[in-house]
Amino acid sequence: MARKLSSIAPGWWDYTTLDTDLIEEVALLTPEKMLQLSRPGFKVVMYDTLEDFYLAEALEYVNAWKQSTADNPVGICGPIGPTEQLPLVARIINELNISVKSAHFWGMDEWVMGDKEVSPDHPLSFEKADRELCFNRIKKELVMPDENLHFPKADTAVYRKSWEGVRCAVMQGGQGDIKHWAFNDPPKREAEYIDNPPPPEVYRKLTARVVDLHPITIAQNARTSGGGNITLVPTKAITVGPVETWMAEKVSIWHAGMHDNPFGQRLTTYMISKNMVDTSVPMSLLADHPNVQFNFYRGGIGDCSVVMH
Repeated sequence: MARKLSSIAPGWWDYTTLDTDLIEEVALLTPEKMLQLSRPGFKVVMYDTLEDFYLAEALEYVNAWKQSTADNPVGICGPIGPTEQLPLVARIINELNISVKSAHFWGMDEWVMGDKEVSPDHPLSFEKADRELCFNRIKKELVMPDENLHFPKADTAVYRKSWEGVRCAVMQGGQGDIKHWAFNDPPKREAEYIDNPPPPEVYRKLTARVVDLHPITIAQNARTSGGGNITLVPTKAITVGPVETWMAEKVSIWHAGMHDNPFGQRLTTYMISKNMVDTSVPMSLLADHPNVQFNFYRGGIGDCSVVMH
């Protein structure tokens, strides 16, 4: 029997196709109940201030890179969104005089226009943001060489190969309104997946690739990065895939309350805790990863009560 149609975009899968009972149960979760959803392999952490939240996120970069040596290089894969941690990373490294020359960094994703990735000159370029907010701010005598910075391209061969021989200590991410990490959006409702979304084992085989973006993702990026001007936002992107994600020793997702909403933060926390994996909610696939941490700014969790504006 076919699952219900999405109330957002009928040609796609997304969380609105889930059972109503689950939606209603999740909406009632309090922050205290969310904290109790930690289990072996899944840890829920809350921070009382944004300063503490972003400092902790920045320290994940520093602590990962401090493990790196010339003969045992270590890296971190990081998002654009959040970005507030990036200048803090540079400041900590400079102030404490920490050499990160042997360390690596993988960008999670990048926009695609036509059949190519956008150039670092594009105003929405993720590479541009990473460089301007972090790497260009690190002292030259401390920063890693450019060949240790791996930004995804439309031809993903070089990017995928860069994951070989370098240990990824942490993959960070944010969570978008469509419940993705990176641009691992829900799939389209087409072909053999008209009635039900692809099984998790199919989605888990996806590597870094070029994807069409769910309409919600396009709208969200316009809101968070382009003043709401949807015409600015490309409709395709390159994303790190589940295959690379499972090469990371730890997956650390940061919820400041500025990207996904109160309901979304509750939904994926609950699904991962309860091992409810469903590809209409891609973030839920992380239930199968052995080491996942959800980090929340307590003031950004909000609630799901109805308030008319």
